[in-house]
Amino acid sequence: MIDERAVTRPSLAVVIPFYNEQDNVAHVIGEVRDALGTNGDYEVIAVDDGSSDDTVAMLELVAARVPALRIVTLAQNRGQSSALANGVRAARAPLIATLDGDGQNPPRDIPRLVQAYQDEGADAPVLVMGWRQQRNDNLLRRLSSRFANRVRNALLGDGCPDTGCGLKVFARDDFLRLPAFDHMHRFLPALFVRDGGRVISVAVTHRPRRSGHSKYGVHNRLWVGLIDLAGVLWLQRRACRAEQEKSRV
Repeated sequence: MIDERAVTRPSLAVVIPFYNEQDNVAHVIGEVRDALGTNGDYEVIAVDDGSSDDTVAMLELVAARVPALRIVTLAQNRGQSSALANGVRAARAPLIATLDGDGQNPPRDIPRLVQAYQDEGADAPVLVMGWRQQRNDNLLRRLSSRFANRVRNALLGDGCPDTGCGLKVFARDDFLRLPAFDHMHRFLPALFVRDGGRVISVAVTHRPRRSGHSKYGVHNRLWVGLIDLAGVLWLQRRACRAEQEKSRV
């Protein structure tokens, strides 16, 4: 007997990277179902990024009652960009929504980002970014993020006020065409613009963590971020886009 889930191609895939988020798994995926419906035309790709806690065990428990959930496990911690890339590759749907596994971005905002994507049309690559206008983080994280966004935007000109938000919507094929590297998820607006695309920012809700702790801090993002920024600036200046000459016939 053929499993219908294996041959059905949903229209939307929600890709969620998890790293040591055992206490947030059930809540986050439950909220996705609440936002998109229990019988919706979507799949959920949960990527375990080499967790050392019981994240995988919790995902398997949830998968037993959520048919739309598929699990991708990485043998060791590879980082958020790698987890997202593996989830996007595993997705069957042509449209991708991404969501952090910490639960700070409510999944109820996903339909609004999907609608913003659909309203833009498909004449060029489109990236819809969540914009956390009211962040529920401590003062140091808010100030460092504001500074980083201003420096990045001044150098790259991506026009995006908040690249760190985990809520994003884009076409699977457009993402897979981008150059892949560690920490690329923080530079998706610049990479889409480099590829001739458009970036749309949509205000979204942000809330405190329910459980666990952040995997990012000022020190483990600042210096690496500066190096990545230089690399993306290099990529921008050497962009080579394929163009087709219009037929004269």
